[in-house]
Amino acid sequence: MAENIHPIHDRLVQRHEREAANGHRGAVIWLTGLSGSGKSTIAAEVERKLFDRGVFVRVLDGDNVRDGLNANLSFSLEDRKENTRRVAEVAKLFAETGAVVLCSFVSPTRDMRRIVADIVGEADFMEVFINTPLELCERRDVKGLYAKARAGEIKNFTGIDSPYEAPEAPFLDIKTADLTIEQAADQLIEALPL
Repeated sequence: MAENIHPIHDRLVQRHEREAANGHRGAVIWLTGLSGSGKSTIAAEVERKLFDRGVFVRVLDGDNVRDGLNANLSFSLEDRKENTRRVAEVAKLFAETGAVVLCSFVSPTRDMRRIVADIVGEADFMEVFINTPLELCERRDVKGLYAKARAGEIKNFTGIDSPYEAPEAPFLDIKTADLTIEQAADQLIEALPL
């Protein structure tokens, strides 16, 4: 530690105090799945429902993180790993303040998600697989990304020419093909041990 740094951690408000004041524990809920699977939409619905119940909650997703914190990163595999690592560190800080953090990221490899779990800590990490068939994701394609990937305009697009590794044992597997957004959100909320 640098000589001009004086640790103050023992004088800061402690996590257990924050959680007691919030009335719930902090946690990182990591929503993973293909682009267009509904991760961010479900996260936003869960955030609203939890907020309305008085839960200290925050969504982190590609749009709000890549505009600032990770604006310098591309979509190469190495930069995606760094994006995931940075988000995990931020999510951990939020969870330590007693927040429920809903992280919505493709995070296509099991290794990336294992890094998140290691950073956050197993006790605070819940991996949620937003399990949506590729065909349905392509039909949704609200940003036109799949069409561009199929046309060769986007390289290394997850699900097209770059693989997605589905979680092997997620905290929750939400199969969205036959669910409304509200049903998917409710399924997640009911499973949370807050």
